[in-house]
Amino acid sequence: MIGRLRGILVEKQPGDALIEAGGVGYEVDIPYTTFFRLPELGQEAVLYTHLAVREDAQQLYGFAAKSERELFRLLIRTSGVGPKLALAILSGLEADAFIRVVEDNDAAALVKIPGVGKKTAERLLIEIRDRVRKLDKAPATSGREEAVSELPGISAVESTPLEEAEAALIALGYRPQEAGRALNAVAEEGMASQQLIRLALRNMLNR
Repeated sequence: MIGRLRGILVEKQPGDALIEAGGVGYEVDIPYTTFFRLPELGQEAVLYTHLAVREDAQQLYGFAAKSERELFRLLIRTSGVGPKLALAILSGLEADAFIRVVEDNDAAALVKIPGVGKKTAERLLIEIRDRVRKLDKAPATSGREEAVSELPGISAVESTPLEEAEAALIALGYRPQEAGRALNAVAEEGMASQQLIRLALRNMLNR
């Protein structure tokens, strides 16, 4: 089992990263919360990892914090939740925020995350409540919105801040029309993509 990966960040984009360690390039699927914390390309990155082995593939998942990896493992043990949906949940909520949602029995907050329906949210709250209490609380570091503000750049391809922000929200799972409406509601001249994403996410998650 590969439990921790330390190496040079070669590539990164919303949802995945390529890290070279010991001459080997590891492709890692990551949630947005981890993507926002990655360093610049060419710098050293450290991820806590989970290796999923199937008959047809081996997939490596990476997380900036150990608490995120442990929560990911709890999520994929829940009925009806696979790795893709677990990453979407962790992309929508920091680990400590997710724990608060579970403790508050807040199904409405989970339903706002793309891919999480009402039944899935209710099942999650029931099945994971006791398990999540055993997790160490995630450190009170920057939350998702603050992490977005530190993001140095979403894409190496030249595009407008609005286009970058829309692409990031679509990659997260929001429908193009929904992403467009959320961005148009907050966009002002001169805004950077990081600020647009932060405000749009706040707008959608707090509705």
